[in-house]
Amino acid sequence: MRPNRISFEELVDQNKKQLLADQQALDKIDAQVDEKMLKNTDKNKTLN
Repeated sequence: MRPNRISFEELVDQNKKQLLADQQALDKIDAQVDEKMLKNTDKNKTLN
């Protein structure tokens, strides 16, 4: 049985939503990495 086909516009819309979700996830991960790096930098300054 062949799966239901979607229109090109629907496919583009789905891809746009996925890309936006991916960008938001990447931004969140980037912020977490920056925060950890900042904490490590602060720890190193207090140790020296």
